[in-house]
Amino acid sequence: MRVFWGYLSTRNQTVKDIEASYNMLVHLLESIENFLNRLGIYINIPRTPAMTEILIKIMVELLSTLGLVTKQIKRKRLSETPPFL
Repeated sequence: MRVFWGYLSTRNQTVKDIEASYNMLVHLLESIENFLNRLGIYINIPRTPAMTEILIKIMVELLSTLGLVTKQIKRKRLSETPPFL
């Protein structure tokens, strides 16, 4: 019976960890969405060369961040795949 409760406790913690990861991902994507909405304002006004350069750097960083998140998600999925699959 102890083994069963230990299993349930471990499973419960795993569910909490997955929920926390999901919430962090949702928060990240909502932040990116808000950022892109604000960025749309700057794109639609006349820009100086310096402002254009800054916008390009911001977009490069954004794409880099999305790439890192995607890589981490794929790595996490692979580590969670049962060995028999």
